[in-house]
Amino acid sequence: MLLIGVPLLLSAIYLWTLAADRYVSESVVSVRQSGEQVPASDGLSLLLQGAGSGHTRQDSLLLRAYLRSRDLLIEADKQFDLRKAYSAPRLDLLFRLPPDANSDRFLDYFRERVEVLYDDESGLLTLRVQGFSAEQAQKLNALLVRQSERFINEISQRMARDQMAFSSGELERSRLRLAEVKGDMLAFQSRHKVLDPMSQAQASAALTSELQARLARLEVELKSGLAYMDPNAFQMRAIRAQISATQRQLDEESARATSETRQGRRINAVAAEYQVLQTELLFAEESFKAATLAYQTARLETSRKVKSLVLVQSPSLAEQPEYPRRLYDLAAIALGMLLVYGIVRLLLATIEDHLD
Repeated sequence: MLLIGVPLLLSAIYLWTLAADRYVSESVVSVRQSGEQVPASDGLSLLLQGAGSGHTRQDSLLLRAYLRSRDLLIEADKQFDLRKAYSAPRLDLLFRLPPDANSDRFLDYFRERVEVLYDDESGLLTLRVQGFSAEQAQKLNALLVRQSERFINEISQRMARDQMAFSSGELERSRLRLAEVKGDMLAFQSRHKVLDPMSQAQASAALTSELQARLARLEVELKSGLAYMDPNAFQMRAIRAQISATQRQLDEESARATSETRQGRRINAVAAEYQVLQTELLFAEESFKAATLAYQTARLETSRKVKSLVLVQSPSLAEQPEYPRRLYDLAAIALGMLLVYGIVRLLLATIEDHLD
């Protein structure tokens, strides 16, 4: 009677007279990207296409963690007054929230009343919310769905802003670098009074090569003529005059190539510095092109990969309470009391055997 009858009687009295009915509202959601196929309203195609990408799974698990977080509890308590709602049944001392419960106890109680199930195969999140009335459970479930949608939208927008800010920053840095190199190029040209020292150096080198070739031809022609003509002949004097003029022109071009500018620098050194500036300008232009392409790509990717919450099943309105499961709970209590009774009887039998 003490170990079985009395506990069962007290449990039955509590379950059938004091314990408040608890209703469950159920909804099904899923996190999807704009680039993915949107499921049908009945959720059939969503079930068939599976869990999707790894990013979608991570987003779903992140949403599940948010639904059990303290931040969500605080926001839901502000909008729904959860503490008052869960403290309403004054006679149900076991399943109601104590009015003086601290924040940790409130969070534990909330997690016991809000169940979030994740299906790894379909990628669906099932949200089961308990309330002391069917309307209360449905309204709270709808509130949690709205908060989940806001949370997913904020994450998506924050990621898009961060990605666009990074791409925009890289584009701005490359633009400033390109403008800086172009400014250095203009300052260099103004300082040395030259538009393109590389072209001038190439032209001078080409002219020098041409003069050297012409000088070599004239010297060959002179040696060939001296073999059968008088050195003082008109043709020989003319060839020697051409050789002398060509040599002077060649000396002038060689001196010009190695002469110093007004700033005291040689033309070949100026050309070398200009070549370095040209290389920097080319690199800056390529970096600017790459940054522009990356910015355009990031803008397209952020618009294509916007995350959203898909409501597969709206919060349901329960027709009958799901908890407490009175017969099940009473049977479990009876089984436990029987086990306790068996243990006590075994201990008493063991003691009697030792006394005998």
